[in-house]
Amino acid sequence: MPQLDPNPWFAILMFSWFTFLIIIPNKILNYTSPNEPALVSAEKHKTGSWDWTW
Repeated sequence: MPQLDPNPWFAILMFSWFTFLIIIPNKILNYTSPNEPALVSAEKHKTGSWDWTW
């Protein structure tokens, strides 16, 4: 039963986890968004009552 031989499968498992844990997060964290969010001022807008003519 060759599927129970751990030699090639263990190496494949280690290389795939190395890829997922080391290389891919670095590529994702280096990504910068082209539209950085702008800071919203804490100043409240003045709202006045409307003068209806009826």
